[in-house]
Amino acid sequence: MLAPTFLAAHAARVEAALAAMLDAKASVVTARLLASMRYSLLAGGKRIRPALLLECYTACGGQSASGKHTPAMQTFVIPTPVMQAALAIECIHTYSLIHDDLPCMDNDDLRRGNPTCHKQFDEATAVLAADALQTLSFELLSESNAGAELRCTLIHKLALAAGGQGMVGGQVLDMQAESGSENMDMLTVERIHLHKTGALLRWCCEAGALLANADAEQFEACSRYGKAVGLLFQIADDILDVTASSSELGKSAGKDAEQNKATYVSVLGLQRARELAGDMQELAVAACQPLGRDGDHLQSLVHYIQERSW
Repeated sequence: MLAPTFLAAHAARVEAALAAMLDAKASVVTARLLASMRYSLLAGGKRIRPALLLECYTACGGQSASGKHTPAMQTFVIPTPVMQAALAIECIHTYSLIHDDLPCMDNDDLRRGNPTCHKQFDEATAVLAADALQTLSFELLSESNAGAELRCTLIHKLALAAGGQGMVGGQVLDMQAESGSENMDMLTVERIHLHKTGALLRWCCEAGALLANADAEQFEACSRYGKAVGLLFQIADDILDVTASSSELGKSAGKDAEQNKATYVSVLGLQRARELAGDMQELAVAACQPLGRDGDHLQSLVHYIQERSW
């Protein structure tokens, strides 16, 4: 399935905003550090996380009538607080990728078809680039012109999703499973990925709803959608690791089995993992129902995430 046109449009806007944001840091951030941050942050990618945030924002009525989606996506203007949140999640995501690729973690040499940050620069610079991107995400949220209470809520929720109760905690569980100190069963795999991958994806959906001042039903729909999409994304990733080539993925294929990772494929087998992906797809689509036609793009993203080839 080809990426939806609106996904490409969001990616282009986010890419341009990321570049402009880094350009504005040129006078205050050391040149080598900024170069390493730029190298990883602007390396491309699908920009799924900002797209989820922006689409949940729109689905919950956050866009004015003059800014609704059009077939050509020419009138979709993203308000500054929403774009700040979209940039923040990309900074957090990129920091996690840089750390993930380090020799002490997954020890990978390839990311998005290019040498990983520590290969292009060095390990110390890569660690510091990731650290700088992590803190930059909270800087972006704190500086937006959203209301003070909303800014605090978004920052707090992101800290939980990215830290020990979320992504970082999930990474530790993943490493424990890899070492054999955790039993690799279905509950363990789900626990790992609800934290490691799912927490940030769910934050994107909930943040979009909060920025749109969603009502309780809309917020809950986006939250349920984010949880299902988070698991679907990881299942699809696990499947791709055994079915796609390194050139297709833009990173080393087959690393999960090589490193004894706790994956849906290793626990369930390829066929059952595909069936579970179908179940998550149905749950995510069903979560969109309270949003009516405004949730059509979110449903389209579900199909894209499941059927993507990289």
